Amino acid sequence: MNGLTFAGTGGVLVLIAYAVIMLVIGYFAGRGKSDEGKTNRGYYLTGGGLGFVALLFTLYATQYSGNAIVGYAPTAYRDGFSWWQSVPFMIAVIAVYLLFAPRLYVIAKKQGFVTPTDWIRYRFGSTKLAVLVAVLMLWGLANYLLEQLVAMGQGIAGLTGDTVPYQIGVIAFVLVMLAYSWTGGMRAVALTDVMQGIALLLGIGAMLFGALYLVEGDLAGVTQHIAQTEPEKAGVPTTEDSINWFSMILLIGFGAAVYPHAIQRIYAARSERTLKRSLAIMAWMPLATTGVVFVVGIIGIQLFPGLSTADSEQLVGMIANEVAGVNVVFYVLMILLFGGVVAAIVSTADSALLAFSSIVSRDVYGRSFGRTASEGKQVRVGKVAGVVAVGVLLLIAWNPPGTLLSIFVLKFELIVQLAPVFVLGLYWRRMTANAAFWGMLTGALTAGFLSVADLGPFYGVPGGLAGLLLNVAICVLGSLASRPRDRAGTTDPSVPADFRATSADPA
Repeated sequence: MNGLTFAGTGGVLVLIAYAVIMLVIGYFAGRGKSDEGKTNRGYYLTGGGLGFVALLFTLYATQYSGNAIVGYAPTAYRDGFSWWQSVPFMIAVIAVYLLFAPRLYVIAKKQGFVTPTDWIRYRFGSTKLAVLVAVLMLWGLANYLLEQLVAMGQGIAGLTGDTVPYQIGVIAFVLVMLAYSWTGGMRAVALTDVMQGIALLLGIGAMLFGALYLVEGDLAGVTQHIAQTEPEKAGVPTTEDSINWFSMILLIGFGAAVYPHAIQRIYAARSERTLKRSLAIMAWMPLATTGVVFVVGIIGIQLFPGLSTADSEQLVGMIANEVAGVNVVFYVLMILLFGGVVAAIVSTADSALLAFSSIVSRDVYGRSFGRTASEGKQVRVGKVAGVVAVGVLLLIAWNPPGTLLSIFVLKFELIVQLAPVFVLGLYWRRMTANAAFWGMLTGALTAGFLSVADLGPFYGVPGGLAGLLLNVAICVLGSLASRPRDRAGTTDPSVPADFRATSADPA
């Protein structure tokens, strides 16, 4: 988002307007809801009362950040048509949701779940497994927050043409985010997500329309140009690229669906019907979001040929500059676009922050240090923990330790290891807590080692997926090899009867 010559004062005014709207929404979301804010379920899940519109857009904001625009278009520019994989892997997220979300919702509603680890304790009755899940979730959420803080600063600096410096922009919008999420909890986050989701969708539409205007709507001509000048970007993918395509569908499909803040939105739905309706609309969002951004990136190949990898990262800003120069209407739309991008980044960050606070509040403090504390005190501890975590991450984000891509990959590689306990554990009652623990631990260590050692994908298979396959193998083989009395639920009364296995149970 660097080099936005049309930005400056207009960008500052747009950011101020977004900030004011968020604060107003937070104020009214928390007003008259003092009782709701004193319970974990009320503050973190709005009491399980999110309606269709709010649930739809908060799910959308959870899955799509502003980085989906500024990061995915340059990737399409560099990779060409093979980056169409960004659409099916986001569709895969919804497919995985539909695989487990409705069934998990029914159990969560009946049992009053608040955090994702509530399901782990209910299903497996294992403290060590719940602790491991909580650790991986906190790591993933902290990583995710760091990514959003860095993107937030870069986005604000780019939108305002460095009128608002990177560090000042981060601090300003973090304070705004903390203010409305502190006062209104999940209700404020969900309502701001509605505003931010609409802004992002309108911004993406404006960007596509502007890019098409620049090439006179001739997509066929764009394709012919690519085939003639850079045929490798329009050719049939290699075997390794095809394997990577399939691998990314599995990795992101399962990984994004078990984000802690995504699972909490399942819990927060008003009804199973509301959840299913929201997911039905979400199934079309990959085409309206990543599909549109893909087309913009492809058009950029013709508009700005020969960009280096570093220069291509500024592609969206370059296109926006060209579009903004057409007339005053496009000028205004492009400023609003990047304001929407920043708002979308904030919406993703606030969701992660709320999930982080809830896990600390209920799973760390409530179950260990504050077992006798009231829920109101647990909520306050979670709020303070969120502020402290953001403070620490701000120190890191002040001088970012690596690229956004490296931060993103390390987060996904570990989060996806949670998939077996939520998907397989929901349907296969023979799965044991011990096998799940060792599978998850082995998968996480494998994925983390491959990422830290920078060994890269092995013939197109990323380290996170390699860890997940090992994770699933241990879960399945370990459960099958266990003796009947060792299986989840046969000797532990804390495990629900629905998931107790006996020697006569089929696999």
